[in-house]
Amino acid sequence: MMRLACCTAMLFVLRLLVGLPWYQVLPAILIFYLGSGGWSFLQIFAKTIGRDLLLPILLFCLNLQVQIYIWLCVKNTIPKIFAESVHRYGDKTALIFEGTGESWTFRQLDEYSNKVANLLLERGFKEGDVVALFMENRCQYVGLWLGMAKIGIEAALINFNLRLEALVHCVTISNAKAVFFGSELTDVQMFCSGEWDPKQVPQGTECLEALLADAPSHLPSQPQRCFTDRLFYIYTSGTTGMPKAAIVVHSRYYRMAALVYYGFRMTSDDVLYDCLPLYHSAGNIVGVGQCLIHGMTVVIRKKFSASRFWDDCIKYNCTIVQYIGEICRYLLNQPVQKKEQQHRIRMALGNGLRQSIWEEFMNRFSIPQIAEFYGATECNCSLGNFDNKVGACGFNSQILPFIYPIRLVRVDEETMELIRGPDGVCIPCKPGEPGQLVGRIIQNDPLRRFDGYVNQSATDKKIAHSVFKKGDSAYLSGDVLIMDKYGHMYFKDRTGDTYRWKGENVSTTEVEGTLSKLLHMKDVVVYGVEVPGAEGKAGMAAIADPSHSTDLEKFVKDMEKALPPYARPVFLRILPEVNKTGTFKFQKTELRRDGFDPSTVSDRLYFLDSSRGRYVQLDEELYRSMLSGKHKL
Repeated sequence: MMRLACCTAMLFVLRLLVGLPWYQVLPAILIFYLGSGGWSFLQIFAKTIGRDLLLPILLFCLNLQVQIYIWLCVKNTIPKIFAESVHRYGDKTALIFEGTGESWTFRQLDEYSNKVANLLLERGFKEGDVVALFMENRCQYVGLWLGMAKIGIEAALINFNLRLEALVHCVTISNAKAVFFGSELTDVQMFCSGEWDPKQVPQGTECLEALLADAPSHLPSQPQRCFTDRLFYIYTSGTTGMPKAAIVVHSRYYRMAALVYYGFRMTSDDVLYDCLPLYHSAGNIVGVGQCLIHGMTVVIRKKFSASRFWDDCIKYNCTIVQYIGEICRYLLNQPVQKKEQQHRIRMALGNGLRQSIWEEFMNRFSIPQIAEFYGATECNCSLGNFDNKVGACGFNSQILPFIYPIRLVRVDEETMELIRGPDGVCIPCKPGEPGQLVGRIIQNDPLRRFDGYVNQSATDKKIAHSVFKKGDSAYLSGDVLIMDKYGHMYFKDRTGDTYRWKGENVSTTEVEGTLSKLLHMKDVVVYGVEVPGAEGKAGMAAIADPSHSTDLEKFVKDMEKALPPYARPVFLRILPEVNKTGTFKFQKTELRRDGFDPSTVSDRLYFLDSSRGRYVQLDEELYRSMLSGKHKL
């Protein structure tokens, strides 16, 4: 009976999608059946047909894609879409800043952003200029970049944790003509060197508010910008050094926000709790985008707090919370309290939730849906776990793989280079086989385009050719995933010299350069190591110091000035020398394999004890305490 139902459904789907007459559909079914695994395929078909057809086709292909093409024709932009939200929602609360309790309606956000636009026009800024934004989360953050966008000024959203060379680099590569910074970051001028004139830095937010007070709140007209023109830049850590400025165009902003909105069936009545940094795409696009585009109320928090998380959710009647994997683990580490069950949260939205704590997180906090997704600021191969499959970050259809041109392809596990067949085309992975996620680039399709980075060479490194077929182009995600027989995908690891810690991507090359300078140009190798029970990988630095002359107390103090907390190595390994290739590249494979086990590593090991603010020697007792979870990182 089930087989008959599957065949009938297949008949209907093929006729619906292909439009063939009935006498041509029957042979097509036979060919489809023989070429795709027989009865096993029918089992997959029956299990995934609802997921594969209803969500991607009805929601995205018939809604999202059509909407984007319409807006391309009418030259729509994010500010224009927001104008529609203002017209529709007006006096409804748009943003709430938890830090002060400040609440802005859609109309107030519109007026504030208009003031920003008028102030910049008055100061001589024009369409195509770049202005950097360097401040912590607050409502004004959104109003500033939105105001810039209304007059075609591109914002460079800079991580406020950056210091010294990294900060100067981010401002410099964006060609920013000015920078807005928060009053809490007035020491920004200390971090600027002769490479970038600190006299160009305007005053902090207190002075800015005084200037905006006299600016007009009405903006007569907006430039006729294309939906694929640049909106702003978000910096992403690469594998070859300093942060890269990823280009975010208007259509990409809309696509990323709309993907989760429609895919996870949100509504404008939802209240979203956003405790992620607004200089990242998760907080500013996936989160704030629901306010600007879909009329949702978004609660902004300055910084994540595990102890205040549920209090905030209850206070503001939140229905959706954003997370990264670290947040989920921190919440589970908190003592059990009644308020965990007194909220109205129906969905947790984010990425990086480990399968090992997935169900525990859902059950303990009574959250019915985990809306896990995969995506990067610049990628064209986003995924979504729309059917609440435990551990999955998304899926790709096994019965209609042509609908969404993404693929897992084989890579060399040591070098992470793409493996190609005799025809020169990349080899697709079979179910259960790890591979790098790639997305076919179709530049005239807003859903498949790759806008790249400000630096062209960085863009070129993320593109491979002859991936799906001879002569095509595809985006390289740099991430290794595994797919099961039903098409569910599970995140495995990152490729290249990058690791993720405390919710941030860390470039090992960048950290190596900084530490080497602090240690008078000693050879330093940085890599990530897995710690049981911890999300991501902890940073470890192998330092060539045969005489053990490094002053670790001074090193910690210098490092705190030069690196943000997530980039500071948790472990140190002091060794006589580090192995290099013939081209003077550090060989890290063996170091990663050794890890930080003092029973197998003969070199001296140290652990950064954050409670004491210094490195302590790592012995077997402390190592066992870490493995058991007694000693927290």
